[in-house]
Amino acid sequence: MAKTTKKKKKSKPQKKLVPFFKIVAYTVLLLFFASIFFTVIYKWVNPPLTPLMLIRKITDDASINKEWVALKDISPHMISASIAAEDNNYLGHKGFDYGAIQKAIDMSKKGKPKRGASTISQQTAKNVFLWQKRSWIRKGLEVYFTFLIENIWGKERIMEVYLNVIEMGNGVYGCEAAARTYFKTSAHQLSKKQACLIVACYPNPRRWNAKNPTNYIQKRADNIANLIPKLGKISFDDENIKKAQERYKKREEKRRLKNNGKIISF
Repeated sequence: MAKTTKKKKKSKPQKKLVPFFKIVAYTVLLLFFASIFFTVIYKWVNPPLTPLMLIRKITDDASINKEWVALKDISPHMISASIAAEDNNYLGHKGFDYGAIQKAIDMSKKGKPKRGASTISQQTAKNVFLWQKRSWIRKGLEVYFTFLIENIWGKERIMEVYLNVIEMGNGVYGCEAAARTYFKTSAHQLSKKQACLIVACYPNPRRWNAKNPTNYIQKRADNIANLIPKLGKISFDDENIKKAQERYKKREEKRRLKNNGKIISF
């Protein structure tokens, strides 16, 4: 009797894909838990380096000039100037300033130059955890990390990290290094004029120099200085933040009425 040979069953393509999807799922879970872990750690531990510092070092061989200082040892002028220039509603919003986003959209529709709408919280999230090149992936991750630091760090810690990690010159990171580089002083001793000059260079700190400001930077610094008194009290205690949130909520309600209840009007 002739032996019957069993036909080998062809492996289904789906079975081959199972290990791949498992690897993807485990990778996503690992990155998720890592993001939570480092966010929690950085609430108390100062970030040693940022992706931008490493990128500048690798691509441009730029130095990394930085020195961490506690927020209490940073001039109040530096804090006020940063809020005045970058995020007027910093104490009131919860990471995203929808009014600023709306203004940016409206200006874009009118064909006017693009207006930045990133909050200090968003900029901090980007600087600490992400890369600088714009993409939808990075923007999505920026939203995610902004949500995390707003809820885990709080406003005071976000401001401290922000003023210690952002780029303030070629190889210069944080206000202590900037104060010593440009004005031979400390972050604690920065005057209102000096703080405004440093902040005025934020849009392109490697192009402009706070020590030798152009007419444009000087004018921008003057505008920042004039805006500071309009911000009111800058304090990170719960009562002051609550009042700022209430003011922001009222402004948002008025804006939404104009947009027929929409958070953002396109």
